Amino acid sequence: MATAGFALNFWAWALLSPLAPRLKESLNLTAFQQALLVAVPVLVGSLGRIPVGALTDRFGGRVMFPLVSAATIVPVLYLGWAGESSLTALLVGGFFLGIGGTAFAVGVPFVNAWYPPERRGLAIGVFGMGMGGTAISALTTVKLVDAGGMSTPYLVTAALLAVYAVVALAVLREAPERTVPAESLGRRLAATARLKVTWQASALYAVAFGGYVAFSVYLPTYLRTGYGLEQADAANRMAGFVVLAVAMRPVGGWLSDRLGAARVLAATLVVVTAGATVQAFTPPLAPVGTIACLSMAAALGAGSGATFALVALLAPANRVGAVTGVVGAAGGVGGFVPPLVMGAIYGSSGSYALGLALLAMVAAASAAFTIIAVQRTVRGGGVGGRVARTA
Repeated sequence: MATAGFALNFWAWALLSPLAPRLKESLNLTAFQQALLVAVPVLVGSLGRIPVGALTDRFGGRVMFPLVSAATIVPVLYLGWAGESSLTALLVGGFFLGIGGTAFAVGVPFVNAWYPPERRGLAIGVFGMGMGGTAISALTTVKLVDAGGMSTPYLVTAALLAVYAVVALAVLREAPERTVPAESLGRRLAATARLKVTWQASALYAVAFGGYVAFSVYLPTYLRTGYGLEQADAANRMAGFVVLAVAMRPVGGWLSDRLGAARVLAATLVVVTAGATVQAFTPPLAPVGTIACLSMAAALGAGSGATFALVALLAPANRVGAVTGVVGAAGGVGGFVPPLVMGAIYGSSGSYALGLALLAMVAAASAAFTIIAVQRTVRGGGVGGRVARTA
């Protein structure tokens, strides 16, 4: 149920991305405006995870999953009925559409509480497959518009969110041993900020999940402008990228349970470095470009799963939601910046090479950080006794 809720809310969260090329043409948007349109829900959904994660620690997933799902219905219906008349209306709708992106911060602490430490990497990785909601959006949105008009994908998504909110309220239950923090929201967030794992995992998730989000929202535009693909073909290829990343997320968690999260993270970041370096030279799409992009998809998915295996291992049980909120926000912000950078670079130079070279450098630096600093934290078991002891 948690994975289904995550997928549905992410489906709603990603509704604007597949339609961005069409909206660019109908509203005469610049490359930067198009990038801003798809980036705004990412930013809001990311920053919103901080309070939502802390509220989940307090009230639990049984309350927060239906609440977030029901709240997401409002901007979805607004966009379907009135939001596509102007860029301003789209940005307003996209701002509140970001609520759907906060569902991630609900699911991680909810799922984490049900499993022993040695199984949390895989369990949270399976939950993380809900990010495949972006693939559902990529595969269905344009087809639904062609079949029934611009409002159709929004109406379908709103109806499914409503059904899920009712069912989740009826069937979800909290883990029997879930601990409820007694401190105020402000004190909990301050204590979370003092944990080393919060900032280390945030930095890594900004690259791993941020890279995945950036590709999932900007890849259709990149393939259309960089390789001249048709909209439907570009959307389908983006869906393939997303599906592979989603499938690799539980693999990253499973490998982390067995080999260690830091080792898995370092390996995936090396793969991203290599893939981005190759793609910076804009190789032919078949086969080199496809291999480079799919290698990055697999690595970013596995790296995202490994990051939260690290959180599950090192974060105190009653702060998993708060830590997840901060780390999830970092991942979303990591996904917000690259589309804007790529749009600005392409608008000024007519090439994406510099943006991909920057990704390669960031991934390489993150791999070194993982090997040097994060591995030391894992060996030490935490900071100042504030990290929960685990097997």
